[in-house]
Amino acid sequence: MDNLKDIPYRKWSEMFEGLGLKKYAALQVYQWLFKKGVTSFDEMTNLSNDARKILADNYYIGRAKIVDTLVDPDDGTKKFLFELEDGERIESVMIPVIDDAAETKRLTLCISSQVGCALGCLFCRTAGIGFIRNLTTSEIVDQVLEVKRYLGCAEALDPPVKPEDDVRSTTTITNIVFMGMGEPLNNYENVREALSILISENGLMLAKRRVTISTAGVVPGIQRMAIDDLGVKLAISLNATTDDVRRKIMPIAKTYTIDETIEACRDYRPAGDRWRTTFEYVMIDGLNDTPADMKRLLKLMRRL
Repeated sequence: MDNLKDIPYRKWSEMFEGLGLKKYAALQVYQWLFKKGVTSFDEMTNLSNDARKILADNYYIGRAKIVDTLVDPDDGTKKFLFELEDGERIESVMIPVIDDAAETKRLTLCISSQVGCALGCLFCRTAGIGFIRNLTTSEIVDQVLEVKRYLGCAEALDPPVKPEDDVRSTTTITNIVFMGMGEPLNNYENVREALSILISENGLMLAKRRVTISTAGVVPGIQRMAIDDLGVKLAISLNATTDDVRRKIMPIAKTYTIDETIEACRDYRPAGDRWRTTFEYVMIDGLNDTPADMKRLLKLMRRL
């Protein structure tokens, strides 16, 4: 039996018709799953009892399970440990940001796209795990759905959240960043499908400008983002200003040069280039943090 949340929505109408259900039931179920976040067909009260039974007989609704949390009591940053259906585990991080001067609050959720990672970057803890497998579409989206559920009913979690751990700045997720475990562009199809759910008006309704994909520089993936016109923000983990140094820090640099990465970024211009590409740079003492690196970095950025 298939997890309904892993089947692309474009196939639902035909599937539902094949089961003897009305086409419009597909949209109703989609809204129940991704806008309202229900976890069973029985909760879909605008479907008939017969329709709910037919769906339950043919599909199931999977769910990633929060098994542990770790919180920074000073700023409210919270790490979530998820267990997946096959027993593998991934992490997400919720980052609250309060700008008192601007009177704004943001709650960013950093989500994973793979179990482990194959890229082996020097500075990354996940690199020590190695690559295990890609996350499915539902496993990517479930990280958001389950944290939203946590924000609404922390006491219902298993294990329960202690009141002193429950540090929050706002009660809704405002931003999503694909900066957790794994390389998103090495799981492109499932990440793209998850994005469609995150930004859909019938799904989680996030604005494209509030979603960021961070990549170590998978050039073909950046090019596909441009071709598919994903329109979300792009962040590049750069970390060096010469290919020689970057190869020491990030093995992916043996495949894609800095020049190739920059050129791919030039071709990706979401929403008329209103949102600039972000470049992430981890400084490693004596390796990539010299005055010469600073000058080269400025020169690289001027190309954009």
